[in-house]
Amino acid sequence: MNVTQLAEQLRRDHMFMKDVTRWEVLPAREARTAPFPACMDGRLKPALEARGIHELYIHQVKSLEATARGEDVTVVTPTASGKTMCYNLPVLSAILENEDARALYLFPTKALSADQVSELYDMIEEMGVDIKTYTYDGDTPAAARKAVRQAGHIVVTNPDMLHSGILPHHTKWVKLFENLKYVVIDEIHTYRGVFGSNLANVLRRLLRLCEFYGSHPQFILCSATIANPGELAETLIGRPVTLIDENGAPMGEKHFVFYNPPVVNRQLGIRQGSIPITRSISGMLLKNGIQAITFARSRLTVEVLTKYLKDLVRDPLGNAGRVRGYRGGYLPGERREIERGLRAGQVDAVVSTNALELGIDIGALDACVLCGYPGTIASAWQQAGRAGRRQGTSIVFFIASSAAIDQYIVNHPDYLLHKSPENALLNPDNLYILLSHFKCAAFELPFARGDAFGNAPGTEELLAYLSEQGILHEAEGKYHWSAEDFPASEISLRSAASENFIIIDITDPARHRVVGEMDRFTAPMLLHENAIYMHEGRQFQVEKLDFDACKAYIRSVDVGYYTDADLNISLSLLDVEKEEPFARTAVAALGEIKVTALVTMFKKIRFDTHETLGFGHVRLPETDMHTTAMWWTLPDSLAERMAGDRLKNGMMGIANLLRIVCPLYLMCAPQDVAVVYQVRSPITDKPTILIYDNTPGGIGLSHKAFSMKELLLEKALQVAEDCGCEYGCPSCVGPVGEIGEDGKRTAIRLLKELLK
Repeated sequence: MNVTQLAEQLRRDHMFMKDVTRWEVLPAREARTAPFPACMDGRLKPALEARGIHELYIHQVKSLEATARGEDVTVVTPTASGKTMCYNLPVLSAILENEDARALYLFPTKALSADQVSELYDMIEEMGVDIKTYTYDGDTPAAARKAVRQAGHIVVTNPDMLHSGILPHHTKWVKLFENLKYVVIDEIHTYRGVFGSNLANVLRRLLRLCEFYGSHPQFILCSATIANPGELAETLIGRPVTLIDENGAPMGEKHFVFYNPPVVNRQLGIRQGSIPITRSISGMLLKNGIQAITFARSRLTVEVLTKYLKDLVRDPLGNAGRVRGYRGGYLPGERREIERGLRAGQVDAVVSTNALELGIDIGALDACVLCGYPGTIASAWQQAGRAGRRQGTSIVFFIASSAAIDQYIVNHPDYLLHKSPENALLNPDNLYILLSHFKCAAFELPFARGDAFGNAPGTEELLAYLSEQGILHEAEGKYHWSAEDFPASEISLRSAASENFIIIDITDPARHRVVGEMDRFTAPMLLHENAIYMHEGRQFQVEKLDFDACKAYIRSVDVGYYTDADLNISLSLLDVEKEEPFARTAVAALGEIKVTALVTMFKKIRFDTHETLGFGHVRLPETDMHTTAMWWTLPDSLAERMAGDRLKNGMMGIANLLRIVCPLYLMCAPQDVAVVYQVRSPITDKPTILIYDNTPGGIGLSHKAFSMKELLLEKALQVAEDCGCEYGCPSCVGPVGEIGEDGKRTAIRLLKELLK
């Protein structure tokens, strides 16, 4: 059965359609093209025509023309719109004109790097010219590395390798740095938060070295659709960019189905779970031979769904290779094998976290299932774009969970279909991150008095501080590195904490093997002793978590349940940065807080029924995190007018509303920002609602929230008033069973008071 037949069959199925809130058909779109521009080298034309390309899309032409004028360019178009040509054509033209010219390509993942290189190879082979393109990452053999450094016209790498493998060893890369003409950065919408803040500082270091070697590279950046691509690009590279966002690529017909699982308890507003519904729809696609990808938000959900789908297709020998899981924490070889299987058509279904939402070529998939809202509109469209990449008809299912943000999206589909109010945020001047990269920059090249570090503030203070600490030594007006360690090795670009936990399978006493890794903040939740750790649908029990050595030891088991841990959080104030009156008597403030997290217990959840089977205790040390927060303090007079639990219920309702609107307007995943209400806060000693960055040091989300403090409350009020429920539900203030019958009214009243 093909997608069109399946769509017709589902639309006739009344049981299925009664839970569909919108079935949107996005029509096929014709291409808008223009002739090859004069700035493109003529030798590229026959190579393009041999591949069936006789004209370029309009965004490709505009990009080439802007690049030829010497401008830094940001191209913003949807998935599979030919963004690759926007940088390959100017880079190849420059190298054809001057064989000494060099280009550096940065992709967020090694998988994407490998994927893009194969397309470049094909183009160069077609032209029959000697342009050497090399991938330089952790998998590059030592013997090949010298050739890459000396002869590579185009060096393809990722930010992590640039940070730790190229910049600290720049003396071996003289040819690249002296002749660097272009720096290409793809998928820039992924560089937000910690990762983006780190990359902006890596680019400051890169440009500092380029200036030393006498080169002045141009930037070509590409992004999926977000609200502030120009601002994001300018923050990353520290200089103005030309924005090109008019898409000329064609698109096949796409069916977008918004499915809200049925209510199973109307009084409590409880719906059927999104996991069983996703299992059912993904299973239907699998049975009908429609190659599909299913996206889930957490590693645990990916593993649970992978197990369910593998059980559907197991052969008599127990093999289920047609279904694969894919997530961070799998080893690189395993991930490459899954990508090859998808391209070759040997894998019919893959269940993934957002690790596969980027533009890795995994072939022409016909369907995509989103198990819950991925956190941003940019991510939702990236994931939906994995289906129908080759212009055929495709279908996307959005399965809402009972989380408030999912309920908002499924009941307001236009929000996802027609709006992009999200901003990608990063904070390159975060002191934790800036200081780390400043050390790296000093290691790479001494600082002279008066030198700047890109557009970073406080260079003189940082030099003085590092000099006092004995890390730098001043001699004749220059600050030289004097510590013994290698600073780049201490920094992880993708998190503010450097150590990852290694997961070791000890099932076979004769052969212990590493099966995955996990970051330090997630490990207590998923790798505590007696947790069930899942990998590609297989179950392992954690025998021991060695917190000091950052190792977890697991043993294969076959039990009918999985585990989920509870996290206890407490907050304390470190410093108040800003405080100002808000409304008539409330106060809004911004400052630094300490968040203390402790995992104390876990529950065992049965497969299939998802009922709780029992609990267990966790004995692990608490972890502290210093971060930024903003908060609203409610006046005592308002609190005194609220009897009994009314104040608590109203504040809980506002916190639930802010959990919906904060991710939407700050463009962060829901887990990047935390919203907490405290009837008597230890920070202010009054009723307080706090928003804090869920990242060490903060990444600017609280600062942005403080500047939008009125807008966030206005949007929270709008969500509550627009929702059709009488007393509350998961799509606004929360279900009645949680906030009581007066919770919605009280939340609306409090918001109106705060907005006076």
